[in-house]
Amino acid sequence: MNLKALAYKLRQDTVDLVRAGKAGHIGGDMSVMEILTELYFDQMNISPENMDSPERDFFVMSKGHSVEAYYSVLAEKGFFSKEELHSTFSKFGSKFIGHPNNKLPGIEMNSGSLGHGLPVCVGMAKAGKMDGSSYRVYTVMGDGELAEGSVWEGAMAASHYKLDNLCAVVDRNRLQISGGTEEVMAHDSLHERFRSFGWHVIDVEDGNDTSQLHAAFEEAKTVKGKPTVLIANTVKGKGSSVMENKADWHHKVPSDEEYAQIMSDLKAREEALA
Repeated sequence: MNLKALAYKLRQDTVDLVRAGKAGHIGGDMSVMEILTELYFDQMNISPENMDSPERDFFVMSKGHSVEAYYSVLAEKGFFSKEELHSTFSKFGSKFIGHPNNKLPGIEMNSGSLGHGLPVCVGMAKAGKMDGSSYRVYTVMGDGELAEGSVWEGAMAASHYKLDNLCAVVDRNRLQISGGTEEVMAHDSLHERFRSFGWHVIDVEDGNDTSQLHAAFEEAKTVKGKPTVLIANTVKGKGSSVMENKADWHHKVPSDEEYAQIMSDLKAREEALA
C-alpha cells in the first residue's frame, strides 16, 4: 500500500468531513495525517477483526481535537461506514461528535481534555507488563498540549516503571490556537526534556514523511527498559499553501474558494505520489 499517497487521499476525506460538519480543527488534522496513517496501516496490530482482543495494540488520540483526521483513518480502515460518518458528523444526536467517542468501534478512550492521553496510556502499558501481554501502546499528543502538567507526571511514571511497550508521538507543528508554541509556552529542547525524564527520544526530521516515521517506529520497538517518544516535526495545515503554517487554520471551515484550492492542491500531491 502506498501510504504517502493514501495520506493525501485521507486529507481530502477530512476536508470534506469538516465542510459537511461545518466545524473542525483542520490545521492539526493535516499535520497529523502521516502519523495516523503509518500507525494504522503499517505499525499497529489493530483492525475491526481483532478490536476486542486483549492482545490488540492500544491507541489513544490525546490531541482529540484533531478527530476529523482520526475518524477518516478509522473509516478507511473499516471500523465504521464512511457514508454514515460524512452524513452525520457533528450533527445533532450523532455518534460522530467533535472529539473521539469511545462508543464508536476502534476508539479506546474519550479524549480532547488535553494532557490526559499519556497518563492513561501509562496505565494501559503498565497493565500489559503486569499481565505479561505482548501488546504495545501508542498515543499522539500535540506540542501545545505539552504545557499540561499531567503530561510530565505521566512521563515520569512511564520511565519509573520502565514501560518499553509505550510509544508516544509529539505532533510538533509549532502552532496552537493562539499562535506559535514558543511564544505561548516555550518548550526549549523537547529532546533534552524527554531525555531528562528517562525516555528514549527519536527526532523525526520530517514527520509528514511515512518512510521516516516507519524507521522511527521500528527503532522504538527495539528499545528495552524505557519508553520511547517520537518528536515528529510536522507542518500545520500540510498539503495546501492556503493553510500551511498558519495559526488561524487551527479551527476553520474553508470557504467555497478556499475549498476548491485546497482540494486541488491535495489531489495534485496525491497523484504525484501515486
